[in-house]
Amino acid sequence: MSGTSEPWRVVVTGAAGGLGMALVRAFAAAGHRVAAGWHRRSLEGWPGGVWALPLDVTSAAGVAAAFAEVERRWGGVDVLVNNAGVTRDGPVWSMRPEDWDAVIGVNLTGAWRCAREAGRLMGRQGGGCLLQVASHVGLAGAAGQANYAASKAGLIGLTLALARELGPHGIRVNAVLPGALATGMTRGLDEAAWARWRAANVLGRTGRLEAVARQIVAIAAMEDVSGQVFALDSRPLRPW
Repeated sequence: MSGTSEPWRVVVTGAAGGLGMALVRAFAAAGHRVAAGWHRRSLEGWPGGVWALPLDVTSAAGVAAAFAEVERRWGGVDVLVNNAGVTRDGPVWSMRPEDWDAVIGVNLTGAWRCAREAGRLMGRQGGGCLLQVASHVGLAGAAGQANYAASKAGLIGLTLALARELGPHGIRVNAVLPGALATGMTRGLDEAAWARWRAANVLGRTGRLEAVARQIVAIAAMEDVSGQVFALDSRPLRPW
């Protein structure tokens, strides 16, 4: 994708969610070809020529098949956005093992599976961009979200490791922290939670889906930047 005006070939996982849909729209609006990865909620019939790609990140065989189809149709992939994510909140002493496994399986292992398959294609073509949608919770933690925090902290670690490993192959790997957004994942939260997020933001507000999606498209275009974690909601990063 470096040095060319050709449209990017973009895969977005978890495209049926609020941020996922905003990402698909933003990449498509910028003139790129987009495969909108979906699992439970079909995205068939998306306007504008977006490709609705069946993609279950919890299935190793399913991920391999999806990227094989991407290679068959497009010949490769330029950008992967690992956006698929779930929550199964609860106190650690009452958290069911299956809730832990489900969150780690989608948020971290699923991202690793997709990065591995996309990385293979990018390595053969001489470069590309992997973007991981992480979270401030992965840095600061959150009561009742041990599984989610662990998955997002792991995703940041995965990003930094892959940046070193894949950099010599021309593959850039970065993570983004979108911040508090109005999506299905945050539906049902009370006003007190939103007030805390606004208070933590130096601009005194929470993020907007469309703005965050455009920022992620811009980060994908940064040809000389890798191994970075970008906070997108003006919430100061907590030091380790």
